[in-house]
This record gives sequence, structure tokens and C-alpha cells, in this order.
Amino acid sequence: MKNNKGFSIYAVIVIIFVVSIVSGITTGIILKNTYHEELMNDKALNEFLDVYSNVTNNYYEDVDKDEMINVALDAMLEYLGDNYTTYLNKEETDALEERLNGTYKGIGITITERKIVGVTTGGPAEKAGLKINDVITKVNDIDVTTYGAEQISNLIKESKGKIRLAVLRGEEEKVFELEVTTLNNSEVSWTLVEDSTIGYISIPIFSRGLTNYVSSSIEALKQQGADRLIIDLRDDTGGYLDEAHGVASLFLEKGKVIYSLEDKNNKTNYYDETTDCETMPIVILINENSASASEILAAALKDSYGAILIGTKSYGKGKVQQTYTLDSGGMAKFTSAKWYRPNGSCIDGVGLIPDYVIDLESVYDENGNVIGINDSQYSKALEIIKSL
Repeated sequence: MKNNKGFSIYAVIVIIFVVSIVSGITTGIILKNTYHEELMNDKALNEFLDVYSNVTNNYYEDVDKDEMINVALDAMLEYLGDNYTTYLNKEETDALEERLNGTYKGIGITITERKIVGVTTGGPAEKAGLKINDVITKVNDIDVTTYGAEQISNLIKESKGKIRLAVLRGEEEKVFELEVTTLNNSEVSWTLVEDSTIGYISIPIFSRGLTNYVSSSIEALKQQGADRLIIDLRDDTGGYLDEAHGVASLFLEKGKVIYSLEDKNNKTNYYDETTDCETMPIVILINENSASASEILAAALKDSYGAILIGTKSYGKGKVQQTYTLDSGGMAKFTSAKWYRPNGSCIDGVGLIPDYVIDLESVYDENGNVIGINDSQYSKALEIIKSL
């Protein structure tokens, strides 16, 4: 992270960014606020504008203003030194919005670095035989051993039709051919545990419309006789804050605290304002990839409902972001507040500690290679929920 705030290349970056604001790049952000006149009367801003004008008009080569703005936005937001404040170009913005709107193009896997940590039920990856803990080594014969998760995801999404994926499973390399398709990740999967009154709901992401999906799932489970519930938030990296609020409101009593937000000016509590509530015992599964909105829901149900958490420590994202879209199709995303759980603590960098810390158990063959996973976390959830 960059801590030097002296006048340097970043001053030029700020100049360019300010001009992008003044010229309307931020699609109405000026009109939505009262800053326009203030900025126009700002002496420092006008000096920035003079420099920008001189650079773009008098630089000895042609200047790509759009690219300068993209670089300026990216560097300026990085300069703030916050992991969650960033600039997304049009392609990255489209991918994020696609996922949060409930669909995404892919093969149905969740990866951390190159390791597969989740496989979507019924997706191309599961049908082809890919498994959790497989490590991706090649995509369409391109060596990706030095790539990060985002680069690998982009390679997969950019592929047309079939894709060839090489993975390392233990010491053995396996090659799979599978279809890249559009997957729906907003539908909640639910089931009544066999020979029981235990409902199970898995939430993959807090995409638009999630509250309605969860509500209908709860009603369907209750009609089948469910009187207790397991909510699986493992590998759910978050999404829309208002959907976390909405899902929590399905369970909590009116007036219960869901979370608090603290910005630079004040701290505000957010409560359940609905009359609907549940009384059934709840166990929530979390892991190291449960983050943001999923942590907000888990904390709300833990503190204000009495739910029991099982699994491993969650990611620890205790900040919320605002976004605005640029005319270019890109997006600026910046942290606007910290959030606090109902008990008053902030989990940023700390995470939620489960009531029962349980790791997944790997299954090995006679040579010591991992051949499967025993879901000991789910087994513990069944054990606990049956005792309630």
C-alpha cells in the first residue's frame, strides 16, 4: 500500500480524475450532490484544470484521454490504501454486475488462487468430474501456474463453447473437456433432510432478489414439516447489503438490530422493521470464504436470534462499499463505512468465530492422495440441530 501523500505522480493522477468529474464522467454524481459550485470555486481545482489542459494540448505526442482517465481512476483509488476501494474497467464491471444480477458465464466452480474450493451442483464442472481441492494448471493448454483466480476466471469466460481444463489431483494431472455456459446463481437450493424435520438452505451469493428466493424456500420447507433449519453460507462471498438486511428480516422480531454502519460522520443502527419472524432453531455453516453480506446475515442471526455457527472462521470483511458507474462503462467502488454486528463488535480483519470450529476432513487413497472430502461440518450441523 502507498502511504506517501506528497506531491508526485499522484498529483497528476488527481488532476486527471478531477477533470473526469467536472466533464461528467461520473454520470450524474455531481448533479446528485451539491458539490458542483464548490468545485468550480476551488482554487486548487482550477490549478489542476490548468495543468490538465496544458498536458493534453501541448504534450509532444497524441494523448489517449480515455486511457489516461482509466489509469488515473485506478491509481487514485489504489492510493487510498484500502483493499476494497478499487476501479473496475468495463469488462470487470460487466462481470460483477452479471454475477450480482443472478447469472454468470462459467463452468460452475469457485476458486481461490488456482485451487477449486467449490463446485456448483448440476453445473458443467460437476458433470465433468471436477472436485474440490483440484488445482488448475492449464486452461486451453495455456499454463496458468503463475495466474491468480481472476485471470483464470477471465480465461474461462472468454472461451467459446468447449474448454479444456487441466488440473492436479494429488500427484496426478487430469484433463477435462467441458462446456462454458450461463449459470444461475441466485436460486437458493433447499431440501428437507431425509427422515427428519430439518430444512437445509444453501445461499451461494447475495444477488438481486435473494430475499424472495429465501422466503419461498422457507415456506416450502415448512409445508413439508420443517421445524428447524440449517443455512449454508460457506463460500458465499457476499453481494448486496439490502438483500442481507432482507433475509435477516425474515427471521428476526421487529425492532431487533441487524447491523450498524459507521461512516466519517456518525454511527447508525439498522433494525428489522417487518412483522414477520421465525421461531425455529437455526444452525449456520460458514468458512473462510464466507464474507461481507454473508457475515452480516450470520452475525445478525447469531446475536439477535440465537443461531449457532459451525465451520471455520469467516473471511472478516467489516466494510461496505458504494459504487458509481462511469460513461465508459467502468465502475469506481469505494469504502463508505464500517459495519458492526448487533453485539457492537466489528469483524474487519477478524472474522466470525464459530461456536463449533470444524474443518472439512480429506479422504485419502492408499498412496496418500486426496480423493474426496468428508463434509464433517455438515455432519456436525446435523448433530447440533437435532439436539435443539
